Amino acid sequence: MANTLGIIKPDGVRRKLVGRVISKIEQSGLVIRGLKILQLTPERAEKFYAVHEDKPFFHSLVEFMTSGPIVALVIGGHGSIEKWRELMGATDPARAKYNTIRREYATSIEKNVVHGSDSAANAKIEVSFFFREDEILPRE
Repeated sequence: MANTLGIIKPDGVRRKLVGRVISKIEQSGLVIRGLKILQLTPERAEKFYAVHEDKPFFHSLVEFMTSGPIVALVIGGHGSIEKWRELMGATDPARAKYNTIRREYATSIEKNVVHGSDSAANAKIEVSFFFREDEILPRE
């Protein structure tokens, strides 16, 4: 049972959706194993999103992700990566399935409320970017 990273982005925090997102996570059978609220600096955001550095949206993404606090989550449970991605929905909220976080709460492709790791390898890297091992609850 791998852990994955979830982020409630600045638009979700600003719109007071943190409780609703966490409730959806828990109702889906996933478990919150770590949680932090923090403000990303431009340097940290650039490092986290370095994979997108050559893409045209990189600078607006960094600006958006540093525009307010975020909530970083370690999400665990059987199939956590796949289940979390399914629960988030498609990046474009207009294409996201009903009852997904992005379909219900996102306002645009960029302001889509949540982030999630896309693979086991990236989940490991992304979780360790925000959390030390001793900040993550053990698996039950």
